Amino acid sequence: MQQEPATISPGAGAAPARRSWYRALLAPALRRARRGVEQRPLALALQGGGSFGAFTWGVLDRMLEEDGIVLDAISGASAGAVNAVILANGLAARGPQAARTGLRRFWKRVSDASPLAPFGSFAHTAAIAGSSALDLSARMFSPYQLNPLGLNPLRRLLAAEVDFERLRRSSPVRLLIAATRVRDGQLRLFREDEITLEAVLASACLPQISHAVEIDGECYWDGGYSANPPLRELVVQSHADDIVLVQLTPERHEGVPRLSRDITRRLSQITFNGPLRREMEALADLCELCQRERFFRSRLCRRIQRFRLHRIAAEHAVEMLAQASPLNLDWSFLSRLEQRGYDAAARWLAGEDESEAGALAAANER
Repeated sequence: MQQEPATISPGAGAAPARRSWYRALLAPALRRARRGVEQRPLALALQGGGSFGAFTWGVLDRMLEEDGIVLDAISGASAGAVNAVILANGLAARGPQAARTGLRRFWKRVSDASPLAPFGSFAHTAAIAGSSALDLSARMFSPYQLNPLGLNPLRRLLAAEVDFERLRRSSPVRLLIAATRVRDGQLRLFREDEITLEAVLASACLPQISHAVEIDGECYWDGGYSANPPLRELVVQSHADDIVLVQLTPERHEGVPRLSRDITRRLSQITFNGPLRREMEALADLCELCQRERFFRSRLCRRIQRFRLHRIAAEHAVEMLAQASPLNLDWSFLSRLEQRGYDAAARWLAGEDESEAGALAAANER
């Protein structure tokens, strides 16, 4: 059974912030657009999650088909950051169709470059085994020992797909790309005019398998450790009233995992959903604070009062996702994720499945 629908809608007359998240809310801006009324922009918050990022690819593919959508800003971490810059690069080049083509080409190249890809139907099992082996090797050796030259295949794939100079010069959407500063664990956000190949590699840098990425004398790790994805800054800086969170990492897991690989997987899920949970809780506190401003509301509170946060969650659309490996790059697996993402976005756009639109139910249980 799916979770009760949840949408943040902190405008005047709403129920208290946390309770209101449980209430289904249609996407009024998009519905008005379909009736021919002036449309509003849409902002996207894209979570990281390894190969699960193919689900986000599907969501973006469907949204790029929709004439009524104008993308205002995108935030992302790790795989979410990669999808964001590829989408923006395609839009800057030749528009939505080029963005769709670029996303598909990139994920196909990722699959083709994976050593697991040729094993076909055995890739899923191999990926799970590989995850356990990776965890064991990471405990015994650092990537500086296993990969002293710091080779990263993602560098070649991104360099071939994205014109970073053009993106910095004329990105068609605002970008907020997250990386985690090694020195103090703080979030670093790279804006569209700061986006480089190194910035995206930093956002997707898992320290167990990759060297830290150095930028201007600072070293960075995966953005998912500090903001997965950046949400508060997106809410504050975007002009869009409707913000869609695409969440990849499963929240819930039935029972207690007992095998080593299952324990490792569950710990990873908790770790990478933690920053999102904290951002949601902070937004809830801010919503409640702004509700108390009766007459002279600050500019920030006026912004907070307007926005609506929706969620498209991969775990609601992909069977057994909590047991899948984010290392699985088999093309059939990626294609299935893409199709599920496409279908989930289509349902959300049509207002047919609001159970996938909203905020984290876990944040409401405080």
